[in-house]
Amino acid sequence: MAPCVHLNEGLASGDSASLLIAENVVVSFYLALNQSIFYLKLLGLEKEKKIEGRKDLQVNQLETQIWIKPDIQKTDVDFSEILNAIQEIAKDVNIFFDELEGVNSPSKDDDSLLHHGNLTSTSDDASRLEVVGEEVPDKNKTNGLYFRDGKCRIDYILVYRKSNPQTEKREVFERNIRAEGLQMEKESSLTNSDIIFVKLHAPWEVLGKYAELMNVRMPFRRKIYYLHRRYKFMNRIEKQISRFRGWLPRKPMKLDKETLPDLEENDCYTAPFSQQRIHHFIIHNKDTFFNNATRSRIVHHILQRVKYEEGKNKIGLNRLLSNGSYEAAFPLHEGSYRSKNSIRTHGAENHRHLLYECWASWGVWYKYQPLDLVRRYFGEKIGLYFAWLGWYTGMLFPAAFIGLFVFLYGVTTLNHCQVSKEVCQATDIIMCPICDKYCPFMRLSDSCVYAKVTHLFDNGATVFFAVFMAVWATVFLEFWKRRRAVIAYDWDLIDWEEEEEEIRPQFEAKYSKKERMNPISGKPEPYQAFADKCSRLVVSASGIFFMICVVIAAVFGIVIYRVVTVSTFAAFKWALIRNNSQVATTGTAVCINFCIIMLLNVVSKTNISKQPRTESEWENSFTLKMFLFQFVNLNSSTFYIAFFLGRFTGHPGAYLRLINRWRLEECHPSGCLIDLCMQMGIIMVLKQTWNNFMELGYPLIQNWWTRRKLRQEYGTQRKTSFPQWEKDYNLQPMNAYGLFDEYLEMILQFGFTTIFVAAFPLAPLLALLNNIIEIRLDAYKFVTQWRRPLASRAKDIGIWYGILEGIGILSVITNAFVIAVTSDFIPRLVYAYKYGPCAGQGEAGQKCMVGYVNASLSVFLVSDFENRSEPTSNGSEFSGSPLKYCRYRDYRDPPHSPVPYGYTLQFWHVLAARLAFIIVFEHLVFCIKHLISYLIPDLPKDLRDRMRREKYLIQEMMYEAELERLQKERKERKKNGKSYHNEWP
Repeated sequence: MAPCVHLNEGLASGDSASLLIAENVVVSFYLALNQSIFYLKLLGLEKEKKIEGRKDLQVNQLETQIWIKPDIQKTDVDFSEILNAIQEIAKDVNIFFDELEGVNSPSKDDDSLLHHGNLTSTSDDASRLEVVGEEVPDKNKTNGLYFRDGKCRIDYILVYRKSNPQTEKREVFERNIRAEGLQMEKESSLTNSDIIFVKLHAPWEVLGKYAELMNVRMPFRRKIYYLHRRYKFMNRIEKQISRFRGWLPRKPMKLDKETLPDLEENDCYTAPFSQQRIHHFIIHNKDTFFNNATRSRIVHHILQRVKYEEGKNKIGLNRLLSNGSYEAAFPLHEGSYRSKNSIRTHGAENHRHLLYECWASWGVWYKYQPLDLVRRYFGEKIGLYFAWLGWYTGMLFPAAFIGLFVFLYGVTTLNHCQVSKEVCQATDIIMCPICDKYCPFMRLSDSCVYAKVTHLFDNGATVFFAVFMAVWATVFLEFWKRRRAVIAYDWDLIDWEEEEEEIRPQFEAKYSKKERMNPISGKPEPYQAFADKCSRLVVSASGIFFMICVVIAAVFGIVIYRVVTVSTFAAFKWALIRNNSQVATTGTAVCINFCIIMLLNVVSKTNISKQPRTESEWENSFTLKMFLFQFVNLNSSTFYIAFFLGRFTGHPGAYLRLINRWRLEECHPSGCLIDLCMQMGIIMVLKQTWNNFMELGYPLIQNWWTRRKLRQEYGTQRKTSFPQWEKDYNLQPMNAYGLFDEYLEMILQFGFTTIFVAAFPLAPLLALLNNIIEIRLDAYKFVTQWRRPLASRAKDIGIWYGILEGIGILSVITNAFVIAVTSDFIPRLVYAYKYGPCAGQGEAGQKCMVGYVNASLSVFLVSDFENRSEPTSNGSEFSGSPLKYCRYRDYRDPPHSPVPYGYTLQFWHVLAARLAFIIVFEHLVFCIKHLISYLIPDLPKDLRDRMRREKYLIQEMMYEAELERLQKERKERKKNGKSYHNEWP
């Protein structure tokens, strides 16, 4: 507009020549504008109304000033306003013809859309917009979040290589993308010219169309909250509580609300978006009405249904990614997560930066999570995962405290434990060898340390803790239901049902030949025959059964390893290993078992042949199968140690053998609980350490290596100028299984925390410490190390809740068996009430346990050993002469009784007490669990009232809108001269 600028200067100086030129310019432009509007009317385009309105408003004013008043003086004409009006009209016309050209232009090939990576270059469209007076911020052109014009925001990125032979498929796919209305722009990589980035932008028309098809809920009215009526007594209590809270320090865990943005969609009623009722929605700016997560979800929905070849099964971006046509597809992060300026003084630059400072930074590990911001940035599904993880971590605090109390109780009562005292003082009791030949005789006092360690975990508070953890699991799940309901209401997920979910493109393509009517929507949809579904279910179940058999075979191999190596370690040259052969066997077996667990977990992640209808059905099917396998894989050896180790070994002189060769492993003289504690402690620590390394350490190393190569090739300054799409491409993609690994890790940990907690009370404390780190590790990984995942909606945590309920039921059963079978709690009670010094007195203190160790050991005649079991040493090192008798853990008659080595009456009393304890414990705990479930409602009362209030207000608004429409129609009929009888209202 340089000529216009010079003309304006001339008019200001009062030049008559300039006045004449101005009149000619106005007349010429007026004629050209009328001609343009005439052609627009012929095309029947909606944009005509906008330009016609602008023409009526401004050009007619020019007519009034110049032509209708011929005697006007040049000093009365404000030519600056005239020229500004001309510029405004020209701007609208140029923008309109740009859009018209984009709609009607033929599809362009790859070369015409490709621009070499140059951060300073701008397109012709951007230059033309700047010429007509529209200023585009330079930041939009250089931050890598917009097209080169600085106006169209990038909603999705596709990446491919020029050298890839799938060119024809990509061209068809991209041509169909443009036919759907998406705008496209291509850019070559700054580091590798073979890599091409395809930038996609969804205009408002496309967003509105597909938002309506996808039932995307958008805000349309602010929520109105009402305070509940309270009694005067409750008001007085609340005032006293608030006064008491004023004396306490401010809660350090709360986030500073001033740093968090005001997310207005959380405070608004929402409804499925409709273009016909667009005036009902709160639209301040069409560019920001749909947030970035929603825009990328809509674009992904389109890409999943675009064809790349002729044929019903030749559709979808996923297939192009699987066959290598595209290397990657992802939405962009909202800029850098770091800033030179402090967030306290300059504020956050974007939501990613804010998430890093308030959520993913290690300095805020003790603060609550900004769940609303997480949901807005990553979507409801990821937001629900972090909400559940935070709730689970918070509920672990009381469990960890009680577990630590049980452990400390064992520490404080250790010196008063009569059983451990007798074990440590039993220097004259000689125990039989625990393996064939190489294992020597040993004094019972040699296991003094193990007896004391066993008391730390197996004491009088263990039963109380087992009951508490069973109740805790129920309370955790019931209160999570309430918490989930509040989150679902705040995030507008209450009315989001699974039937609204789209059919998977793979299912739609495979079963498109058969269709049936959907009973909910009333529309035809692809249908999978029952026979086909059953056959695929059988194949899938067979695969899982085979993998479980592989796990059982691996456990069988571990059992053989323990049987063989205990003799090997007993004959070892080093005295330390020789004297602790059983502990060395258990420790090495656990480490080998852990390696096998990790290996089988990797092998098990194979493709499942079943084709569910929706994405949630596929996730539920995959989750259930993989969880069953990995749960069995992780806990099978633990179940063996807890319930089978030392239970079926026989007795000296008649040992039971594996394949008639290897003698089954026995428990330590102090009991089998120490083996179970070692198994749980080592597996829990190693698995959590390994998972944390693989989740964060592996992406960190990969990204560090990528940055190192870029730094070596292009230098530090060049790397910082990379556009956002190139930075995100260099990050690691999200796991192909989504949140499955994240949930699985926590669910298996929940199983460890509850199933065998009676044997390892410190498990909740270890889980709590791990989860505090896990939340920030996952947050740091999502924000900094991974590409931005696609935002997905979900109403709850899915099938994982049912799995948690199943684990809670299983934990009651296993803890009952651990207390009754694995620990010595029941034998001690039977001895105290029936056979000890306090028999018949109704007491069970430590004084009543005198003589328990001797009563729990049986006598064996050394000469009755089998030839292959007879030890190499005769035991003369203890008394100077060969031993005649040794002791072993069991309730059997002495060798000279009428029935040698038969079960005593005490054995049957202990067995009956164990069975009775299991029945009473299970029924008592299950009754408590069901009572708690009944007493705790799934929905809080205030939330139920808010939901009813919202339903009432929505009905009122719908009635008012319908009444307004009917009245408007009635006025129009009267205006047109039409009248009808019996009209209402």
